[in-house]
Amino acid sequence: MNKILKEKLMESLSSVLPITVIVLLLSVTVAPMPVGTLTLFLTGAVLLIIGMAFFSLGTDVSMTPMGEGIGAQLPKTKNLAIVIGITLLIGILITIAEPDLQVLAEQVPSIPNAMLIWTVAAGVGLFFVIAMLRTLFKIRLANLLIMFYIGVFVLSIFVPNEFVSVAFDSGGVTTGPITVPFIMALGIGLASIRGDRDAQDDSFGLVALCSIGPILAVLLLGIFYRGGDPSYTPVTVPEVQDTQQVALVFLHDLPEYIKEVCSALFPIIIFCAIFQLVFRRFRRLQLQKIGVGFIYTFVGLALFLTGVNVGFMPAGHFLGQQLAGGGHSWLLVPLGMLIGYFLVTAEPAVHVLNKQVEMITNGAVSQRAMMLSLSIGVACSVGMSMLRVLTGLSIYWILVPGYTVALGLTFLVPKIFTGIAFDSGGVASGPMTTTFLLPFAMGACEAMGGNVLTDAFGIVAMVAMTPLLTIQILGILYRKKQRLTEAEEELPAAEDEDEIIVLQEDTPHE
Repeated sequence: MNKILKEKLMESLSSVLPITVIVLLLSVTVAPMPVGTLTLFLTGAVLLIIGMAFFSLGTDVSMTPMGEGIGAQLPKTKNLAIVIGITLLIGILITIAEPDLQVLAEQVPSIPNAMLIWTVAAGVGLFFVIAMLRTLFKIRLANLLIMFYIGVFVLSIFVPNEFVSVAFDSGGVTTGPITVPFIMALGIGLASIRGDRDAQDDSFGLVALCSIGPILAVLLLGIFYRGGDPSYTPVTVPEVQDTQQVALVFLHDLPEYIKEVCSALFPIIIFCAIFQLVFRRFRRLQLQKIGVGFIYTFVGLALFLTGVNVGFMPAGHFLGQQLAGGGHSWLLVPLGMLIGYFLVTAEPAVHVLNKQVEMITNGAVSQRAMMLSLSIGVACSVGMSMLRVLTGLSIYWILVPGYTVALGLTFLVPKIFTGIAFDSGGVASGPMTTTFLLPFAMGACEAMGGNVLTDAFGIVAMVAMTPLLTIQILGILYRKKQRLTEAEEELPAAEDEDEIIVLQEDTPHE
């Protein structure tokens, strides 16, 4: 276990180090940062590295086997109503548990936190049921995606502009470090029951559909809900003078995030315990291992959330404000792209997805290829988001063409890449996006005097969109490479057959 933890720590270090170096370079060049804010950021980076390592180890030994076990067991009940009820409950519980959603709810004005969280949870629960039924009944994912996204864009016409960006952001934040490992593992478990040729392809796509539910739910909320104060409250950057005050800030906020993680994991643990009592799926040794995994997950997530919220959020807001207001606004686009390229590697759920993809495809799609595609996609999305901050460009001018092309590509790529791509969109927009990129955009928007609700919000949605394009392009390249390989293999075989025929013709007959 120590060896595995050491490997996880090295993975986390390689993920967090690039963004740390970029922020350090910016703080000593174009965006001078107060020593206190910089110290908060560096302390947060250390907590991120340790937290990601423990979280990744914890999900490997707890969330993944538990999700696969539940996914494999559900269809065996033979009662569709029970399966639907359990799936709906799982979807609601893991969404309420998602830390990213809590972070977004705190930053959204005009909608009470509890109302937004329960609206989003209901949307995820409903679409989790749809995703499960799709896997069981072999419904083509692309057809559902086209139908639902057309519904999303039509519905958004009737919604106030302030709700549109928040709605699309809600779809991105619900698929974070708690949701993704569990849902993806459950999808693999469901697909394993079928055992047909397309089961592997259909193991992906659950995250993709679960990302649509919150968008539709929040859009409907925008139509029917009237109330609240639409004014935006700026982010406050804590002022600290020395390292002792930095430590006190982290120690003051740590219990709050421990409590948040407890409330997040407790419903899942209770559900898993009831599941085990009813179905007796796991043996004693497996349960002990899963229990230890939940402890690792708890420790990792508590440290991770404390690091990103206390250390990264103020730094992101301050950098955005300094770059936009210090005469360097033109740097927002290239620097935003650079930050986005490296920031996605620090998303915990991204590593979970990449491992699942490499495993399911038997190494045909490597973790490295996935990470490169995601990094390019997120870099483009952050660059376009900064362009929106600078120009006030409507999010429709980017999302509508982007999703149109993404949905069109579903007819050109292998089925499995459609599921992987749309899952990747939800996975890429995790806690690092909501606690660094969103405050970064907010700070820049405030300095430019723009409308934060329409110009800064929406960056999570942008980050969730571009991987749909880059991963599907990867799928086209994969298919092309596969065809070339098959052609090369057929050519020597054909030459061998020709040689055999020639030899037979040359052999004298008795």
